[in-house]
Amino acid sequence: MTTQTRIGLAGLAVMGQNLALNIAEKGFPVSIYNRTTSKVDETVERAKLEGNLPVYGFHDPDSFVQSIQKPRVIIMLVKAGAPVDQTIKTLSVYMEKGDCIIDGGNEWYENTERREKQITELGLHYLGMGVSGGEEGARHGPSLMPGGSFEAYKYIEDILLKVAAQVPDSGPCVTYIGKGGSGNFVKMIHNGIEYGDMQLIAEAYDVLKSVGKLSNDELQQVFSEWNQGELLSFLIEITADIFRIKDDKGNGYLVDKVLDKTGMKGTGKWTVQQAAELSIAAPTIASSLDSRFLSGLKEERVQAAKVFKSIGVSDILTDQDVDKKRLIDDVRQALYASKICSYAQGMNLIRAKSIQKGWDLKLGELARIWKGGCIIRAVFLDRIKKAYDRNPELANLLVDPEFAKEVIDRQSAWRRVVCLAIKSGISTPGMSSSLAYFDTYRRERLPANLVQAQRDYFGAHTYERTDMPGSFHTEWFKIAKRSKI
Repeated sequence: MTTQTRIGLAGLAVMGQNLALNIAEKGFPVSIYNRTTSKVDETVERAKLEGNLPVYGFHDPDSFVQSIQKPRVIIMLVKAGAPVDQTIKTLSVYMEKGDCIIDGGNEWYENTERREKQITELGLHYLGMGVSGGEEGARHGPSLMPGGSFEAYKYIEDILLKVAAQVPDSGPCVTYIGKGGSGNFVKMIHNGIEYGDMQLIAEAYDVLKSVGKLSNDELQQVFSEWNQGELLSFLIEITADIFRIKDDKGNGYLVDKVLDKTGMKGTGKWTVQQAAELSIAAPTIASSLDSRFLSGLKEERVQAAKVFKSIGVSDILTDQDVDKKRLIDDVRQALYASKICSYAQGMNLIRAKSIQKGWDLKLGELARIWKGGCIIRAVFLDRIKKAYDRNPELANLLVDPEFAKEVIDRQSAWRRVVCLAIKSGISTPGMSSSLAYFDTYRRERLPANLVQAQRDYFGAHTYERTDMPGSFHTEWFKIAKRSKI
């Protein structure tokens, strides 16, 4: 092959294949490479079938690298951790000063920062780029979150602007995120918000099905209707689809045959760990992670259900008479209000990290690039962008005047749903912790004064006072002992 391609892509699992085809379809000839060479041939074959796309396959790293025009840009889509280091090692041998490597996987942001330092010493540029949208997004337009070398971003900005999802009123779903590992960090928090979103939707489903006794047909209808309004989003849309699918291996609906045990890849766990490190409350995201852990205890839950049934306690505690129409409307409002809390927590995490690292991340711009292509894409993100446009220094989404009003308008319904769930013995950890977050955040005075008094009592940790400046310590024990005499 004499003509050189514009960009290279290494790692041809589903995401890699689809992204390569997307790049080629947008008019950029792309070289591809994979350690297992059959994947290379398979992708070239797909490119032929999907419109004779300019995809060129290579079986060895040297000829792969040489086939790309200088300065060379190579995107890696391999499993996070050691495989990334291995791929960098394999490719960098053949690369020259000024070339650029982009990691498009879900990598831990500190690994990206370590690699950026190593690669810079070799005279190469490095980007860690979050890619969201699953296989569909990768093929037809994902949300892209590149962070690291700005110079490297400039090399491929023209490609990314075309490959990313396109949203009519706000443009391509890509922007230069910031320095270091900021692209990976933002993608990680995006996934944390996604955990919260999915959990909240599952709870809405549980309340409607278990207490409201809605059939799958009715659920499909409800979610389809919700997807026409304020909840319009990818996750609500696919949820409606799921309720429609009949079981191909038996009777009934497929959703009812799926084992109630949730898997995870780790980004949600990282998000909650970061929240703890940064001392940022993220209870909705944390409760969604806990729910996944608990779902994994399937055998234990089966045994526990037997224990409680044997002493007369069923799964659902009461057969309450509910007004279906009102319940559906209440659950919609509770879901929306809870969702605001989940996004507020995610945005606060991103801001705290940005301040700690000096990344100067633009929260409104992040909301904009999540509007299309990605898993959490929703009409709601437009409101978030506008909230940060109105006030870039906004302390919390909950205090944006528009969101504050929306939450207040929905709080009665929200409380009704949580109370109904509690009375019925159904856990709604996401909705409940979102409500607790809201109730805690809006109160001027909390019972934390008592906790601080306890800390001072047993550990002399001191306390501040409401009526005078300074730090105080009281000999609580001695005073209490004297007063008992």
